Amino acid sequence: MSEEQKEMQAEVAEEQKEVQVEAEKKAAKTVAPVTTKEPDEDFDWDAYENDSVVLNENKEELTQKYAETLSKVGEKEVVEGTVISMNKREVVVNIGYKSDGIIPLNEFRYNPDLKVGDKVEVYVESQEDKKGQLTLSHKQARALRSWDRVNEALENDEIIKGYVKCRTKGGMIVDVFGIEAFLPGSQIDVKPIRDYDVYVGKTMEFKVVKINQEFRNVVVSHKALIEAELEQQKKDIISKLEKGQVLEGTVKNITSYGVFIDLGGVDGLIHITDLSWGRVNHPNEIVQLDQKLNVVILDFDDEKKRIALGLKQLTPHPWDALDQNLKVGDKVKGKVVVMADYGAFVEIAPGVEGLIHVSEMSWSQHLRSAQDFLKVGDEVEAVVLTLDREERKMSLGIKQLKPDPWEHIEEKYGVGTKHTAIVRNFTNFGVFVEIEEGVDGLIHISDLSWTKKIKHPAEFTQIGAPIEVVVLEIDKENRRLSLGHKQLEENPWDVFETIFTVDSIHEGTITEIFDKGAVVALPYGVEGFATPKHLVKEDGTQAKVDEKLPFKVIEFNKAAKRIIVSHSRVFEDVQKSEEKAKRSAEEKATKKAVKQVKEKLEKTTLGDISELAALKEQMENAAKEEKKD
Repeated sequence: MSEEQKEMQAEVAEEQKEVQVEAEKKAAKTVAPVTTKEPDEDFDWDAYENDSVVLNENKEELTQKYAETLSKVGEKEVVEGTVISMNKREVVVNIGYKSDGIIPLNEFRYNPDLKVGDKVEVYVESQEDKKGQLTLSHKQARALRSWDRVNEALENDEIIKGYVKCRTKGGMIVDVFGIEAFLPGSQIDVKPIRDYDVYVGKTMEFKVVKINQEFRNVVVSHKALIEAELEQQKKDIISKLEKGQVLEGTVKNITSYGVFIDLGGVDGLIHITDLSWGRVNHPNEIVQLDQKLNVVILDFDDEKKRIALGLKQLTPHPWDALDQNLKVGDKVKGKVVVMADYGAFVEIAPGVEGLIHVSEMSWSQHLRSAQDFLKVGDEVEAVVLTLDREERKMSLGIKQLKPDPWEHIEEKYGVGTKHTAIVRNFTNFGVFVEIEEGVDGLIHISDLSWTKKIKHPAEFTQIGAPIEVVVLEIDKENRRLSLGHKQLEENPWDVFETIFTVDSIHEGTITEIFDKGAVVALPYGVEGFATPKHLVKEDGTQAKVDEKLPFKVIEFNKAAKRIIVSHSRVFEDVQKSEEKAKRSAEEKATKKAVKQVKEKLEKTTLGDISELAALKEQMENAAKEEKKD
């Protein structure tokens, strides 16, 4: 109950007491006859006992006067009240009703400047609760009118206050008129924020920048309040800029491609290539956040408000300080800073680099990658091959630190010498091998084996495997050796010529069959070839793979290393021999009979002549058959 209400009740009680005293005095002066009267039904006996009797007429008048002093308040309405007192937990608000309302202080946490006498909007939840107390809510009053207020703020571009409640993904949650609005991290300030927690619990000014009416989402910005002012500052600063001007700035942000510098209201970018004359993997190797440093203006754009800055330009170029006595052929030391497939860049002094091409890393001729020889961070010694101070270019070599193996190749790898090489690569026509670094050679596919017919080198060896070779020929101009493997052994075909003679018969196994014939494995690791008609067996069937049969040599070509064999000829020649022997026997019998006839010729009779004619016919038929065969 307010002090005003308490005073009003005390005045009413005092008036009632004075009325009662006056009545008692009048009763004492006037003696009335004793009469019997019915008690007044409207008499307030409770008041009489409490010595505060008031006549009905006065009571109604007083009640009317008291009611006129109170404002008419309806439940479920938003009204304006005045803060009359507050403590650490509660705020007492007077809305002109017969009692005051108490509201928790946390409903005003968005407004830390709240004080006694401030006007606030409250929502009347009930005129009297169970304790007879007026129940108010400031939070509900804000919520009922918040959506209209937020939309008005957006339409009028109004600056409003909000309470930062907590962090969330990508920004902050702000209490604005009782609505939870989203404050993106990029809209907190014009500079990147590294610690969001420092804003939690603060009341700040914002502008409503976006409202989604369908989902009732609100986006606010604090950055928008200061951008307009900064925009004017940027124009003033850029209007005074000149190329080559040196300014002091503060490192505002570091990215993988460069550094943003705050020049006092306007930002400039130092590209990673303009930080140092040397190689820079990441800008944080050179600068740190909030570091103050001098920069030079390289270029700027008035319209886009972009400013290109440089740091390395404040120091002389390292090539200008390079030793003037350095010349081609000198040895230098450096560190590998960048690797590529085609070579390695070596820094011999800060900002001075030379390229070692992969072809200058080894005397070897076969293709390899620079990563096979060097890696970033390696300390190397190299020989200067070219030097162009005007273009600021230098090429280096490391193979020149070793002697060229081809200078005296005939002495170490003469024709006929035997060596062990490593298989490096295959082609359809041969195998490329390396005897030592820088000394390569080719083994032609025909020089791999005396006996085997090799279709591809992969059938004979594999990459990385060692192989014994003999030098057949030296091509010093093209830095290539012709090598052989089969030449390590004598040519077995000189011996095979005496073994696999024509018409000789050998046992063989069919290893492969194709349209044109079959490959037959013969003794001593030799392979022969048989056409389909020579694979017919005596029973008329065709020979199959893995079948072991006798084969007759029908052709031997030492130069081409070719042996033609036949299985059919084995039994066909036997049959022909038997038939020939039979015919020979018949011829002998015929000759004998003729001789006998001649001996009896002188004694011939007619009957003998007839017999002779028959014999002659028989001889003629025999001659025809022999000729036909």
